[in-house]
Amino acid sequence: MLAKSTLTLAVFTWMAASALAQQVTLPLPRLLTVMPMGGQAGTTVEVTITGENTENISELMFSTPKITAKPVAGAEKKFTVTIAPDVPVGVYDARVMSRLGVSSARAFSVNKLPEVIRTKANNSVETAMVLPLGSICNATMTKRSVDFYAFQGVKGKRVAVDCAATGIDSRLTPVLILADAKGGDLKVNRTGGVIDFTPPADGTYLIKVSDLTYQGGERLFYRLALQEAPGTGPAPRQPQTQTVSAMSWPPAGLAATAKAHETEPNNKPAEAQKITLPCDIAGSFFPAADVDTFEFTAKKGETWWVEVASERLGLNTDPFVLVQQVKAIGGKETLTDVAELYDIAPPMKVTSNGYSYDGPPYDAGSPDVNGKFVVKEDGTYRLQVRDLFGGTRSDANNVYRLIVRQATPDFSLAAWAVHMTLRNGDRAALSKPMALRAGESRAFEVAVQRRDGFDGEIEIGMENLPPGVSAAGLKIAKGKPYGHLILTASSDAKHGFSLAKIVGKATVNGAVVTRPVRVASMEWPVKDAKGEIPAPRLMADVPVSVSDSEQAPLTIATAENKVFEAKVGETLKIPLKLTWRNEFNGTSIKVKAYGEGFSAIKEFDIPLKAATFEAVLDLAALKIAPGDYTFAFQSLGICKYRYNPAAVPLAEAEQKKAEQLAAAVAAEAKKLAATDAEAAKKAAEKQKLAEAAMAAATSRMKAVTTAASPTDTVEILISEPIRVSVKAATPAPAVTATK
Repeated sequence: MLAKSTLTLAVFTWMAASALAQQVTLPLPRLLTVMPMGGQAGTTVEVTITGENTENISELMFSTPKITAKPVAGAEKKFTVTIAPDVPVGVYDARVMSRLGVSSARAFSVNKLPEVIRTKANNSVETAMVLPLGSICNATMTKRSVDFYAFQGVKGKRVAVDCAATGIDSRLTPVLILADAKGGDLKVNRTGGVIDFTPPADGTYLIKVSDLTYQGGERLFYRLALQEAPGTGPAPRQPQTQTVSAMSWPPAGLAATAKAHETEPNNKPAEAQKITLPCDIAGSFFPAADVDTFEFTAKKGETWWVEVASERLGLNTDPFVLVQQVKAIGGKETLTDVAELYDIAPPMKVTSNGYSYDGPPYDAGSPDVNGKFVVKEDGTYRLQVRDLFGGTRSDANNVYRLIVRQATPDFSLAAWAVHMTLRNGDRAALSKPMALRAGESRAFEVAVQRRDGFDGEIEIGMENLPPGVSAAGLKIAKGKPYGHLILTASSDAKHGFSLAKIVGKATVNGAVVTRPVRVASMEWPVKDAKGEIPAPRLMADVPVSVSDSEQAPLTIATAENKVFEAKVGETLKIPLKLTWRNEFNGTSIKVKAYGEGFSAIKEFDIPLKAATFEAVLDLAALKIAPGDYTFAFQSLGICKYRYNPAAVPLAEAEQKKAEQLAAAVAAEAKKLAATDAEAAKKAAEKQKLAEAAMAAATSRMKAVTTAASPTDTVEILISEPIRVSVKAATPAPAVTATK
């Protein structure tokens, strides 16, 4: 059984009992909406953003330098976004830089089609918004309503209607209906796919969009595309973000397109498509209940690996592969099952219900296939591919890529911030951008999907970090499914930002190979995952920031910056230096460890406010073998956190200034009241504006004072990485025999 990798507070019963009354993790900057949520390549569009914990926004940036933004003068949280003409169609990550550093990401979609924005209500047949063919409409869902759009259809001219939502970070679960001019339903799609429609006659047709549960609001946005579809083949789709499962696709070195295509009909044994191994074939689960059958010869002793990608391409499919041996006995064909290949298992135990403390909410497994079969005797074999969801679906967009190869050992990697899960308490699943406070260390789980039997160790590294920030990859040991990465900002680090890169290195078949580490995060900060299932996805890049606006509540470091040495079986003492910057509840923090070999360290207590502490490690009990190791201590604690206390004196000064101005204006108005009627009128208007400004300043003062009040906050506490070199034990001296 895998050890738990998430921090579990079950042992902290005193925490769990009161967790619901506490804030969970220190606030981090999060970009919530960008409206409109995309644009046409080669155009400029004005967007409005919303977020949380995003004061002092200095920049709106994207995961490609070909999309740039400038603030709109005099308009808070508005930017003019310029999309270069050569930006490829796709989804890019948008982020803001704020007081606390780089924010979480929000999808920004780029297409080649002209775009419009819905500006008024369209919740009836009569108010349907006219949507030109070959365009995209940006809108937010109207609560407890249906949005109506109208277009002119031409008899026999195929069109595709696509409502992008879940693939662009929206919380909308779209229901898409194509109707006649009176609103009568013709075709319905409740799975978030495309409606492929060929008008039976010229005339007006309607598109109806709603949420599955009729929710609405700014977080339930969508992009409705209406475009011509080709005469044959799949209907065009809008681009979408990648789920965490896509971290294992494609294999390194795979060609962009398959070498061959499946040829229908190939459903029945007599129609089996003849192939030779190895093979790389593109196909589709179309029409409904499609079973693609391929026939080949193989020799005894051969081992073949079979991989199918479909769900990892962003499709709602569940591929299944059946391999059978074909024999003719007495003139009759007989089939013997050789292998049944199902899902790609997640490398680590995933939360069982979206919020439970029994695993992280990140699933790097997939319903796709990656397995093997062994040929027991020379002969003819058949391989069938089908979609277990495809019995009633008839969608040419549900494509797949089938690869049958001899073993090509390799690996794929994905990382995400360690999440806190409180048993019987908090159920938060929060996006955690790599925005560090000075003096903070943060842990990331690095999961590995091992391919074709590879089981070697993997070194994790990180490059291109901001000044004052360092990273230590805690090695993924031989055969293990995950390791950790510790990202650290020094206590004297200044505000900084960079686009970083995380890599994994391993020796495969005698050669050193390097593979990228994809980073995953939550699409939305889910503060109670009991009522809402978290939705993580892969990010487009790896932005890292450090902020000196605040410092970490606690920094744990070694007293000396050195490699600690010991021999096998000895007791190793590591002196620690602790810098406490916040008050903490309780009398101590309980400490464990991350890192291969050291994760079995027996939990120990460090008293609160202790400036130093000596950690004593029994290398014999840990069974540490000779070698070089890096590990980190981890704990949790409840600190008294104050949000942006520096804003309080500024707000106080603003309030006093507003009060003084209001008093001066009031005195002037009173003086003029009995003299000049026109001047008195203007003075009264001026007084009204000054009083409004004073009220706003007072409201802001109250808000920042409340935010800066000490709040019990449960935080994950990670030490700076600790390096240890364990040497072989000194051999006992030989005993000389005497006569």
